[in-house]
Amino acid sequence: MAVLVDAPLWPAHDRMWAHLVSDTSLAELHAFAARLGLPPRGFDADHYDVPEDRIDEIVAAGAVQVDAHELTRRLIASGLRVRARDR
Repeated sequence: MAVLVDAPLWPAHDRMWAHLVSDTSLAELHAFAARLGLPPRGFDADHYDVPEDRIDEIVAAGAVQVDAHELTRRLIASGLRVRARDR
């Protein structure tokens, strides 16, 4: 039962981006994101895209920082994962 954030490894729009997920529920994820003022447009089916400069704030708010493989493993195990071909 955690909100997880991975390392910012994905470049876009002149920034590096990370993923924010819940290993419990989308309701938990959306509540966490709302508390931090993350825009709804950052949500992509099973995760929020978050810019590198927000990672410290996200971790300070209670997210657990994990590597991309761990984040994906836990998202799949939660049953919340939406495969790219299903987006």
